[in-house]
Amino acid sequence: MPIDITRLSQAQPFQPADHHGVGPVQLFGGEDYDGAVTAALSHYLPGGRADMSPVPTETLYIVLTGTLTIDAEDDTHALHPLDAVRLTASTPRSVENRTNLPASMLVIRPNPAAESANGTAGARS
Repeated sequence: MPIDITRLSQAQPFQPADHHGVGPVQLFGGEDYDGAVTAALSHYLPGGRADMSPVPTETLYIVLTGTLTIDAEDDTHALHPLDAVRLTASTPRSVENRTNLPASMLVIRPNPAAESANGTAGARS
């Protein structure tokens, strides 16, 4: 299929490990997904956080609304709407909403399942 559309109303919620006060939905991804990249929309409540842990693969974060603080490589950055971050595979990071307003972020990664199905080397999550 040359075009694949996910309506927000069809996006499936999921709960990643070590995330607290975060409500993500899969825009592209999940068990039966065979596309090359995954995309999730994560909503962080005030005080919501992803604990310090390494990202499984190269990861792009794009803040859509609110302010999120990322700690990585012994450095802390406040990210505002349309700020973007690229993390290489295995980079330890934490993300936290340190404000009193909700924040949303788009998370984009390669799909390790599609890479292994195609016979290419890829990181495992």
